[in-house]
Amino acid sequence: MNDEQRQPASSVPPMDVPEDLLPIYSNLVRITHSPSEIILDFSRMLPGQLNPHVLARILMSPIGAKLLLRALAENIARYEGAFGEIRMPGESPLANDLFRQAKPPESP
Repeated sequence: MNDEQRQPASSVPPMDVPEDLLPIYSNLVRITHSPSEIILDFSRMLPGQLNPHVLARILMSPIGAKLLLRALAENIARYEGAFGEIRMPGESPLANDLFRQAKPPESP
């Protein structure tokens, strides 16, 4: 077998993604659990909407959920390494973000 035919070792098997699979945007997740599973209900909250409906429900074992937590932390660290820190709302006053003054040019 030559180098072109070798595939890198991966702990995740290849996935078959259906061609008609539509992506879902979610900005809200409700997380509940039982002793044997973690339930993630994904929704999308829009202005004026009182009761957003669940768009997708994912059930995971507690171990699977903890592995997802680890994978998300690792990927967010990689993302921030490439694109900069993700700033969370509330870390600085909103007015600072909305009305900050441009820095004056430095004098020679």
